[in-house]
Amino acid sequence: MSDDTKKLPLNDLHEELGGKMVPFAGYSMPVQFPTGVKEEHLWVRENAGLFDVSHMGQAFLSVESGNHGEVAGLLEKLVPGEIQKLGKGRIRYTLLLNDEGGILDDLMVTRLPENLDREGQLFLVVNAAVKEQDYKYIEEQLGDRAKLEVLDRCLLAIQGPKAHEVIAGFDPEAAEMPFMSVRASKIDGVPVLLSRCGYTGEDGYEISVANGNAEKIARLLLDDERVKPIGLGARDSLRLEAGLCLYGHDMNPEISPVGAALTFAIGKRRREEGGFAGAERVLRELNEGCSPIRVGIKPSGRAPAREGVEIKTADGETIGKVTSGGFGPTVEGPVAMGYVPAQYAEEGTDIMLDIRGKLHPAQVVRLPFIEPRYYRGPKK
Repeated sequence: MSDDTKKLPLNDLHEELGGKMVPFAGYSMPVQFPTGVKEEHLWVRENAGLFDVSHMGQAFLSVESGNHGEVAGLLEKLVPGEIQKLGKGRIRYTLLLNDEGGILDDLMVTRLPENLDREGQLFLVVNAAVKEQDYKYIEEQLGDRAKLEVLDRCLLAIQGPKAHEVIAGFDPEAAEMPFMSVRASKIDGVPVLLSRCGYTGEDGYEISVANGNAEKIARLLLDDERVKPIGLGARDSLRLEAGLCLYGHDMNPEISPVGAALTFAIGKRRREEGGFAGAERVLRELNEGCSPIRVGIKPSGRAPAREGVEIKTADGETIGKVTSGGFGPTVEGPVAMGYVPAQYAEEGTDIMLDIRGKLHPAQVVRLPFIEPRYYRGPKK
């Protein structure tokens, strides 16, 4: 590990817990703990796992007037999501686009709740590997019309079907928070920003907390027998089964939201009005289609298809590449995502995967590979 690799505030705790530390996005991070990736993955699907995702970028975006419509309108110049109509205490997944409609990053945008005393500010969470580029791009594009306040805080994620029970032990009202909502909360007296979201396909929360209080929160959660520490390895296999993109692999500045099969992130009003970076291309592709397209891939055998594996026709013609792939412990077999021309993107299409020089049969399938279990609110 190089000398310039940064350490997370909870680095000592990870090492104490037996975490195997590896460099990732400029940080030393635990890829797994002693039980191993497969067991960690299955634990999250059945119980609750604690992830340290403090490498992610966190920032507040504001305008001098403190007006939500103004700051949302400015951000909408760079993203295709509906930000102006975002309710207080609600979260929107969206995409930071360049002028050509390519994806610079995917991010979470939160309109903060009333009780946080930050009226008219947006809370942004961006990917670690490109956070400095994101900040620079936002500041360059918005200039002095908006202020970007970059935060130095820890971000913890607790994910799994028992996560709400664990968090409810500290904040009973948190159990009824719907998916993609946020509240200012306290865990054992420590102020936190609690968001009901995640990157696993499971119910769960992300906890933004001051660095000095992060270890206390982590230890409190890990003291619960339903919670175990989880590393990067299981985080990747969990998000892959959930059909979720990883920036720099399944998305990049050449790929549009349409090609990445992320059209749900383009708001209805934005489709009608445009007005965002790269709108001309994105709206054209929405109406006319585009190629290639991101698809789910289910290999027929047991050999996993890793990133970079060539996708071929039965005749051996190369038509695309796998962008994410591996073994899915929940589905008990290999799963992958990749890009293929539009004519090969239909569900049920037979394809071949060139794994170490040998062709293996596979099929284009619907994403995700598992049924997401997000909490939408009380059943009516």
